[in-house]
Amino acid sequence: MTVLHLLVGTTSGNTEFLADTVSEKLNQQGIETELHYEPEFEKLPSDQPWLIFLASHGAGDYADSMLDFYDEIKDPQSPNLAGLNYAVVAVGESCYDTFCEAGRHCDKRLQELGGTQMTDRLEIDMLEDDPEEKALNWLPAIAYAVKAL
Repeated sequence: MTVLHLLVGTTSGNTEFLADTVSEKLNQQGIETELHYEPEFEKLPSDQPWLIFLASHGAGDYADSMLDFYDEIKDPQSPNLAGLNYAVVAVGESCYDTFCEAGRHCDKRLQELGGTQMTDRLEIDMLEDDPEEKALNWLPAIAYAVKAL
């Protein structure tokens, strides 16, 4: 059975709340999820899909809860992730020139490691968007992709 693993990168907790909301809605649609609030790269199953919620902070840095994950994927010796299906929800504030930079980097790096993007990256602007509304409007694309696996 497919389990969608939600990896959460947050500093202030807003992204965690968003991931919890999406997880609940996916469960209601019959999709089993598992939340990882401080994901450990080596413990994540690459044969199950990942949905990554990642807030940028500072100069486009990864949120605190994903710093170890970042260290693992930036390593030139990172394992090949062929067979991994994933999607990214990048969260940031458009007043910064590094808007959603962590999510963009993560998306690019997972592709470089052989992962397959299930759907286009969702970028949420915490200054302009209603995060829950935007994520829930995007949700059918994820649900469809996961059910198609």
